[in-house]
Amino acid sequence: MSWEAAADLVVVGTGVAGLTAALRGRELGLRVLVVSKDAPAAGNTGWAQGGIAVVRPDERDAADDLERHVEDTLTAGAGLCSPAAVRGVLADGPEAIARLRATGAVFDPGADGALARTREGGHSAFRVIHAGGDATGAEVQRALSAAARDGGVPVLERHCAVELLRADDGAIAGLLTLDGEGNPGVLRAPAVVLATGGLGQLYAATTNPEVSTADGIALALRAGASVADLEFVQFHPTVLHAPDARGHRPLVTEAVRGEGAVLVDVRGRPVMAGEHPLADLAPRDVVAAAIGRRTAATGTDHVYLDATGLDGFARRFPTVHAACRAAGIDPATEPIPVTSAAHYSCGGVVTTVDGRTAVPGLYAAGEVACTGLHGANRLASNSLLEGLVVGGRAAEAVAQDRRRGLLVRRPAAETAPPAQAVVDRELLQRTMSRAAGIGRDAAGLAGAAAELERHAVVRPLRDRRTVEDSALALTARALLAAAAERTESRGCHRRTDHPGTDDLRWRRSLVLRLDVSGWLFTGTGIARAAA
Repeated sequence: MSWEAAADLVVVGTGVAGLTAALRGRELGLRVLVVSKDAPAAGNTGWAQGGIAVVRPDERDAADDLERHVEDTLTAGAGLCSPAAVRGVLADGPEAIARLRATGAVFDPGADGALARTREGGHSAFRVIHAGGDATGAEVQRALSAAARDGGVPVLERHCAVELLRADDGAIAGLLTLDGEGNPGVLRAPAVVLATGGLGQLYAATTNPEVSTADGIALALRAGASVADLEFVQFHPTVLHAPDARGHRPLVTEAVRGEGAVLVDVRGRPVMAGEHPLADLAPRDVVAAAIGRRTAATGTDHVYLDATGLDGFARRFPTVHAACRAAGIDPATEPIPVTSAAHYSCGGVVTTVDGRTAVPGLYAAGEVACTGLHGANRLASNSLLEGLVVGGRAAEAVAQDRRRGLLVRRPAAETAPPAQAVVDRELLQRTMSRAAGIGRDAAGLAGAAAELERHAVVRPLRDRRTVEDSALALTARALLAAAAERTESRGCHRRTDHPGTDDLRWRRSLVLRLDVSGWLFTGTGIARAAA
């Protein structure tokens, strides 16, 4: 190895969950080291527009309370949420927001001096607080990054996490990394928190940045952890449309519809009329599916979001307004062309609501984790809250496990860079977009799996691009296996050959782990810890 370092806790990722875990760990007296494969602000958090869904007892709608937020979340999750996880995470929301504000995060005030609140799809009340109009994620990232910097939390920038190191008994012993020049290094630690974000780069068009390459899913699977609910990929209904666009697409936040904008097709007819009681504020899976049907019926690849009736659009939504103007669109006078794109992974590494996995010393928080909060379809703006709550809880779990003697330094059984299967990224993205997008069927899923297998090449993981491509290839295989196994339509998993929802057979999570012989589906659900 070119270099070595040691810590009590290594956090992989510098988004809301990762930095929250690092800051809380530092408060608890842990020696923390954070790993970021790019600049600290390059992840998903900074792109989040809408806000944070939270019911704060002192500032809320008169009829709103925790139980209504819980019910809205369970409804959106289509039967696959863990009620205990939902209630536990949401109940801790007000305290998490207070801690975030204590780090310096500033949210938009309303006319009465209290924090302004908006409403998004699936919510029955105005409970989404926001910052900078539509730049909530950027403000959260700024505040946490500043707190980490001012608090002396060390961050290894442009260091790629290659492999979790394990002792002979399977427990975590550290992390193998590569620096920007491809030099390998070892971080020796008895605890690792994965906070690596999402998997949007599995698809040709996504709201996710380039760093969202499913790294944490692959790291956890290869370390023996289980994943669940990977088939539930949420496609955001409204991203800015451009012909033949690929890669990251600008998001048009759901809060625009929350303020009164309406989806219409190319002929000016309302898209959501008669589709759902909440119309344009229906859950995202419902809206995305309706857009898909309307574009197919009209022979187009987009619809429009008509926000011309909204006053002060540029002031309320400066990020969206800037993206529209850069594309030559004036939202004040013309409808915004929008389409759907891969947005959020509802599943991930199976954890408790404290971030613990089944692998001793391995924890996960944020989008990479599957706590039971989101189920089959994430309720809008619950994700930043989950990162804040579970990120903090994961650090507390590490400290607790350390006190109980469960985390001790162990020598790593192997520290050499592994070799893994990779697939050309453009081919993989094209294949996944075609077969595992909003509409799936058995033939398409099987064909996609065969296509990826046919083009897979085993290569040593000696640079960041190969590490990312190996993570995408492994995660794509897992997602395709889960989507093929679930022969029903539920939440944001839509099988065109099985359009009905089968509660008798499929009201459960699909749990997978990587076995020597391939994918192994384990059990009929997930046993989760109560909050």
